[in-house]
Amino acid sequence: MIELLLKGVLCYLLGSIVGSLAIGQLRGGVDIRSLGSGNAGATNALRTQGKAVALAVLVIDIAKGWIATRVIAPAVIPGIESPAALHAWSPTVCALAVMLGHVYPVWYGFRGGKGMATLVGAVLGIQPGLLIPMVLTWLVAVILFGYVGLASILSTFALAVSLAWHRGLTQPALLIFGALSALLILYTHRGNIARMRAGTESRARRLWLLGARRGPT
Repeated sequence: MIELLLKGVLCYLLGSIVGSLAIGQLRGGVDIRSLGSGNAGATNALRTQGKAVALAVLVIDIAKGWIATRVIAPAVIPGIESPAALHAWSPTVCALAVMLGHVYPVWYGFRGGKGMATLVGAVLGIQPGLLIPMVLTWLVAVILFGYVGLASILSTFALAVSLAWHRGLTQPALLIFGALSALLILYTHRGNIARMRAGTESRARRLWLLGARRGPT
């Protein structure tokens, strides 16, 4: 249990290094939370600060998720031994902790991003193949509906379903990771859901194939 606690705290602190906010500090104190949609993520960075900044934000946020599950989770802490059954929970604890750090960063007043890029990095560190159903679902959702937020939500549920289907009851830690990740992403996108219901959510028009038929909205 001590191993999971230590790794969880370390991953939370790592997750609290939010790419857009860190880059904003380096660029003279720009706080992306006061720009555009107010979200501290790559999508808002793209809309308000350009492709180069958005790419840097994406790389940072994905990288910390990958470090959490690929580097920190399997690491052996000197002087601390945990049973194999308990150690198997390390990827789940580290993944959720790094996502929570991104959403509620201690370094930035507990106001961070929505956690999607960090989830992608965490999944990449656990097993890259798990990204396939996520990416396919995301693309199909954006093409059909045009909403990036909705696509992100549906892709995380695709991950949860994929884990349940392929892992069954053999790896309960990963099943819980999939379920809790989906719920967290759903919660962080509650604003997007509200705007979609109100008809004010912006669409990714270059990918939305039905947009040309329906006209501007």
